[in-house]
Amino acid sequence: MTSSSTGAQQGPSLPWRVTSSLVMGISSTISKIFLFGLNRTEVIGLQDFLKVLDDRADPAKRQRGLITVSNHISVLDDPVLWGVLPLKYLYNPQNLRFGLGAHDICFTNKAFASFFTYGQVLPTHRLKHSEQGGLFQPTFSEAIRLLSTHPSFRTHSPLSLSNYPPTYSTNGTDVVPCPSVHQRNSNAWVHVFPEGAVHQHADVDCRYFKWGVSRLILESEPAPDVVPIFIDGFQQVMPEDRVFPRFLPRIGKRIKVAFGQKLDGESAFGDLRRRWRKLVESRGGPGNEPGVIRDKRLRDGEEAREIRVEVAKRVRDEVMRLRSQLGYKEANPSYGFAETWAKDPKSSRKRYRSEVDGSLINQD
Repeated sequence: MTSSSTGAQQGPSLPWRVTSSLVMGISSTISKIFLFGLNRTEVIGLQDFLKVLDDRADPAKRQRGLITVSNHISVLDDPVLWGVLPLKYLYNPQNLRFGLGAHDICFTNKAFASFFTYGQVLPTHRLKHSEQGGLFQPTFSEAIRLLSTHPSFRTHSPLSLSNYPPTYSTNGTDVVPCPSVHQRNSNAWVHVFPEGAVHQHADVDCRYFKWGVSRLILESEPAPDVVPIFIDGFQQVMPEDRVFPRFLPRIGKRIKVAFGQKLDGESAFGDLRRRWRKLVESRGGPGNEPGVIRDKRLRDGEEAREIRVEVAKRVRDEVMRLRSQLGYKEANPSYGFAETWAKDPKSSRKRYRSEVDGSLINQD
């Protein structure tokens, strides 16, 4: 699949924009009907989040990217979650999220790849399923470029537009359009589920957050805003232990979607970003390929790991703080550490009941 762009500074073609608007709008409208017509859905903090989106409506006036993060409790979380937005937002792709979708699920054939690409989903390989997975795969580079200010909007930029290619490959054989090449996607919105797996816990507690979100926060320029989101009830719609008909979502459930306050990325993570920049400079600087890390110390060095761990912890703390404000049972602090989950004897399985917290986990 190739991009419909005809130049680095131009937006997608009219057919691309129309198709993307229909794919995202219709999917979200169906989600809205499901949420409010077939279930009982409560939304908290929506007006504040809509103000965030309204302030970002004109791509040329955006000052920074936006990252939303939430717990991950069912296979339907995205796109159904976005059905809580008013209709006028749902058919405007330039102010909607880019998501990360499993390559082995969402991009298994040309039809699926087209649908999810128009739906602003970036193909992501998971280490449990592919050797192409991990923290430094090309899709993370693309997400970082999306969150950053497009070079054409910068007065003094060390990057040239040639560093923003029209396409990229996730595995050496596929061809994926680069949405970051378009000005209209400058300082874009990217949503992530940092738990990296469906985690259905009885008290809606969270696992540790993986480091992909750390890369997005540390390497995007300028520092992106971050909005935590907490969701509950989707695990009742698609419980992992459901029986026949397994493919059908359950209805009549209580669903809750809560948006937290926007965090200024520099205020919340500025100390860690400065520490990261210092480390990068000590290794010869960032280079001229945005979002690409080749230096081994920056990939696997002890200090780089420490910085990423702390960023992920702070992001998780914000989601858990929102959970606490909603009156949920006190969280187990040990669940926030990767070491806790590494001890689970079933962690290599795709679907299992965890011996750490009794939750149902889906890594498939």
